[in-house]
Amino acid sequence: MQHQEFEPPEELKDIIKCFWYNTGDFGEQQSAFEVQPDGYVEIIFYFGSIFSVSYKEGLQPLPSPFMMGLLNQPAIFYTKNRLEIIGVRFFPWTVFDLLGLPSGKGGMHVFEHPVARLQPSLNELVNTGKIDEAIATIKQYFLDVRLQLATNNMLFKAGSAMRKANGTIPVSQIAEAAHATVRTLERNFKQSSGHTVKDVSALIRFEQVRNQLWHNPDINLAGLAHELGYTDQSHLSREFKRYSGTTPAAFARKANKRKQAVSSNDFVAFIQS
Repeated sequence: MQHQEFEPPEELKDIIKCFWYNTGDFGEQQSAFEVQPDGYVEIIFYFGSIFSVSYKEGLQPLPSPFMMGLLNQPAIFYTKNRLEIIGVRFFPWTVFDLLGLPSGKGGMHVFEHPVARLQPSLNELVNTGKIDEAIATIKQYFLDVRLQLATNNMLFKAGSAMRKANGTIPVSQIAEAAHATVRTLERNFKQSSGHTVKDVSALIRFEQVRNQLWHNPDINLAGLAHELGYTDQSHLSREFKRYSGTTPAAFARKANKRKQAVSSNDFVAFIQS
């Protein structure tokens, strides 16, 4: 799949990491691709073929838009023929407050919200190849919503500290950066994101390992473990398998294969910058 990212306006940078657009042709047969966990929540609009996610009960078609929350294991999606996707990548401590939705854990969220009213106009723009205009439409929507939301400086400072440290600093230091007690920070963070500070920090750190392995499959794992504050290489490997379902070595082999031959049936990681 071809991937393109768009910077958010300055007024949204404390809430949104980026907007992105993916496009691909998967052929006439149903094809699967895998999305790995990371430290973001995303709202996904899609256009073209039906987009389904794999659950224990089987394949479940997804509406457009839907929300992909913080994952604790890979999500497997299925589609065929032409598929285009526009995503909005949020910091997890901001999205539920911005949308006025109750926070919660879990991977896929199907919800009723005024943002879904964008789908018809986005569909028309995407179908006529006006991707920049479609992105601008979504940006304007969230700029308008942003005006109605008071900034939570404590969560912004905490999130910035977590991101700057790549998820490697303890909760006490995050609370210090946010000028809050640990108890106050944990309570507010859980209310806003549905997750604990430790939950999100662990995902941010996993995300760093995953990205490093994707871009540099031959990287030294012991050195990477030291760089990201894991106890040792074994600790890194355990945590990586916890979220990815595979070992760092197996993931690196997939990354190598992906770079050698691109196919619609190959692994897709949706690696973030």
